[in-house]
Amino acid sequence: MELLIGLLSGAVGGNVAGGLMKNLNLGVLGNSIAGVVGGGLGGQILSMLGAGGMAASGGMDIGSIIGQVASGGVGGGALMVVIGLVKNMLAK
Repeated sequence: MELLIGLLSGAVGGNVAGGLMKNLNLGVLGNSIAGVVGGGLGGQILSMLGAGGMAASGGMDIGSIIGQVASGGVGGGALMVVIGLVKNMLAK
């Protein structure tokens, strides 16, 4: 369940970041794919570090769910920005 929350919030985070930064936008599909990968990685890395993981708290309380949504969204948005920057640098 933890990974699913990270993936979904990553997709949303990637699309929000793409909407806010038009010059780095990869399109809906590109933003979603980058967001899913970034959200999954971001959520898993923070979980391994013990920050906000559901396994660390022993259940699905509202605090851990919010932590997973936040880490997935930020991870998805961050990876979308990085991929957008690399794409723009290679296009020049």
